[in-house]
Amino acid sequence: MKIKFLMMIGLFTGSIINAQDSLNTKSDKPRLIGFSPSKKTKNVNGVLIKYYDEIDHEIQPKKVNGIGLGFNGLGIFFPALLLVSIPSIDNWAINDIGSEPLPDKMNKINGMQLSIINMEPTVTNGLEVNISSNISALSVTNGVAFSPLYNFHHTTKGAVVSTFANVSRKCRGVQISLFNVCKDSRGIQIGLWNENERRKLPLINWNFKNKKS
Repeated sequence: MKIKFLMMIGLFTGSIINAQDSLNTKSDKPRLIGFSPSKKTKNVNGVLIKYYDEIDHEIQPKKVNGIGLGFNGLGIFFPALLLVSIPSIDNWAINDIGSEPLPDKMNKINGMQLSIINMEPTVTNGLEVNISSNISALSVTNGVAFSPLYNFHHTTKGAVVSTFANVSRKCRGVQISLFNVCKDSRGIQIGLWNENERRKLPLINWNFKNKKS
């Protein structure tokens, strides 16, 4: 009798767990094609199409295994404004780089991020290609980041290449551009002017030593 009673409790408990799992699976089920902003889209195994960037505190984080496509129309104007008012070398000083911590809510892309501009906190593991990347967004790239204009990142691990400027708080790898700025660097900078926490040099700069405690 006791055995039957325990079996009934086990079956009842298992049915509740399975029902809960099925609800979670249904709501979080990966989509082949997803859109953002959208509260219904959380996981994408395929292509995420982002037509507008959310404000940091309103962001609904997405996880993408595949390609993230950003078509924010503001990206057409911001790079042009930055290009017209490109700062002098002195204004790229490493002390001016934001020291804000990475936000709790961040998109995660395992694959490729292809955008006109990205204005949402994003971790990209793979390839990032933006006309002008990560304006007003603390972003991380593990892999390769390329922009025909500018690259702005919180953290980069790998290679970062642009025409005019690469600006990062933390760098592990290579920066290649006319102007390269990094506050916490381990690697090489190649460009017309390069700045890290140890020195400022034209053409090539480097740092392979850890900070002294």
